[in-house]
Amino acid sequence: MTVKVSVVIAVYNPGKYVEDCVSSVLRQSLTPDEFEVFFVDDGSTDETPARLDQLAAEHPHLHVIHQESSGWSGRPRNTGIAAARGEYVMFVDHDDWLGDEALERMYDYGKANDADVVVGKMAGIGRPVPQELFRVNRPRATVENAPLIDSLTPHKMFRREFLDEHGIRFKEGRRRLEDHVFVVETYLRAKSVAVLSDYLCYYHITRDDGSNAGFQRFDPVGYFTNLREALDVVEELTEPGPLRDKLFSRWLRNEMVERLRGQRLLKLPEDYAEELYREIRGVVTERFGPGVVARLALTQRVVAGLVVADRYQDVRALAEWEAGIRPTGTLTSLSWQNGSLDIGFDAEMQVDGVPMAFRRDGDHDLLVPPLSDEALAALADQGITLRAPLDKSDVDLVVRHREDARQFYLPLKSELHQSPAEDGTLRQRISARAVLDPETAAAGAPLTKGIWDLHMRIKSCGWSKETRLGAVRGEDVEAGRTPALTGDPARLVLPYWTDGPGNLSLDVDQHTGKLEGEAVARMDPAAASVDGATVRLPLPLHLAVAGAEPVRLRFERKNVGKYPADAVPDGAALTATLPLEKLTGRRWAVRVGMPSATRGDARWTRLPVDVVVAEDGTARVIDRHTPAGKPAGKKAAKQAAAPRPLWRRAAGRLKRALTNQQKKG
Repeated sequence: MTVKVSVVIAVYNPGKYVEDCVSSVLRQSLTPDEFEVFFVDDGSTDETPARLDQLAAEHPHLHVIHQESSGWSGRPRNTGIAAARGEYVMFVDHDDWLGDEALERMYDYGKANDADVVVGKMAGIGRPVPQELFRVNRPRATVENAPLIDSLTPHKMFRREFLDEHGIRFKEGRRRLEDHVFVVETYLRAKSVAVLSDYLCYYHITRDDGSNAGFQRFDPVGYFTNLREALDVVEELTEPGPLRDKLFSRWLRNEMVERLRGQRLLKLPEDYAEELYREIRGVVTERFGPGVVARLALTQRVVAGLVVADRYQDVRALAEWEAGIRPTGTLTSLSWQNGSLDIGFDAEMQVDGVPMAFRRDGDHDLLVPPLSDEALAALADQGITLRAPLDKSDVDLVVRHREDARQFYLPLKSELHQSPAEDGTLRQRISARAVLDPETAAAGAPLTKGIWDLHMRIKSCGWSKETRLGAVRGEDVEAGRTPALTGDPARLVLPYWTDGPGNLSLDVDQHTGKLEGEAVARMDPAAASVDGATVRLPLPLHLAVAGAEPVRLRFERKNVGKYPADAVPDGAALTATLPLEKLTGRRWAVRVGMPSATRGDARWTRLPVDVVVAEDGTARVIDRHTPAGKPAGKKAAKQAAAPRPLWRRAAGRLKRALTNQQKKG
């Protein structure tokens, strides 16, 4: 059978971190004869070589190539390309991992679109990954019609014949940005690039020991020498003009300007920060004209202009101001509507805890950074103004899986608002309403079991800042914490406030015991009632699917029995018919069983009430903490909470000891 994909994994002293990578390869949905894996060991000195040899002996489609250390990833990746037999070559880092169906889905998508390059959706766990690129599938992406240039890591599929045809290989030796040089050439030479965004293919991981190769401090001279090589590729394969300026602006923005902003600059040792600035300025003045700078967003353009004017102290002053900028969000409404969670919120940028201020100048809104008159004049000489494009401010709300960082954008509508202040400045607020349908939120598919967190992202004036939502909230949000049954088969979706900060999260399909700690804990036993054989329990439940699997109640008593009953939710409470003939003459604990799509059976949770059925068949509901034979009420609850006297506890222990001694005798 033809090998569809060759996976190339450059390996150097990963230790335990290679295990997740290995496991993900072995879980692939492609059959072992459809793909091969080459672990190229670049002179590891830990236990990794022996571990890889063991894996290769156990799995025929896994191979190990040992070579002397080259100092970086370029040579081992090239070794893997030379050994590959697959139609496509996929590069994976030794401390990252793949989605279980990544190879199959990326291969099929590439074949369907005759792609030379296939870019699979990425999630960053502790590290940034592109966001806008993966909003939608892009079967025919180019550097002109899609933000491909935002993704320059090598963790993609490349058609092997395409690489060979153009002689595209990685730069070798100890160096930086060899992946930029490689990937940008493939983008510019490919006849087709396909971006697969509806399945999470690649998990980009930050190691907890902080030793990812790309995180180590670099030599600025060597780094920006290597960066120039990527610019050389762009110059070779494009004509001067808007496209080249657009591509160049990516390196100016990400690799230069962003390194000189906020805490990213301020946390560096002063001598290193200034050396970094000098090398950045060298590239900016040498390679980038006004057309490149003009493509940046406002605040990035200001930093670039200060670099061109060689005003390092103003760059630092701006960084100190930006370090105090935070996004803030207020949850204004939360409610279930026809099976979807309707989420209303306000978003705003703040500086040092107060709303960010803008100044009105005629028909224009101006940013007000703390820059000297000389700095403002230097910017003006370059045609750089402080006009703030507030009409383009925007906000996103994403739902993100807490464990594996899968995330999906929620549909929303937003409005921009401006409010004048007494000092003549103005502030901007964005109000928005988003809709979260648990059955379609994952790019048209249901959210899977687990904890899903809500993250808000504000985009304005060159900032893109993210924060959690829910810690600050209005009064009209408590109703939204009602659990809901959604989907077919039905499963429970529970909005709740996180411990500590109190942010909004969702527990999907009872991943935790939050039902008991949230909805059940808020249930008022005094509001429960019995009318004949009908019991009504005040447990709110939103029912999104008509005719869904029923909620179950279970009446149980230790060593006696467990008796179920179907319960009908009406939004505010559960109603069920008591099996009186089985319950007569006893007190029964009550549990609620919510259906689970993954468990296959109900998950049972104790309610804070008991049912008592007298000998004559009359029933009542009492607080579960009410002592047996005592009436319900505050006095009973107080008695139940009081500790037993010491003499009674001692007598009880003595009685148990005598009983055990008699049994032994």
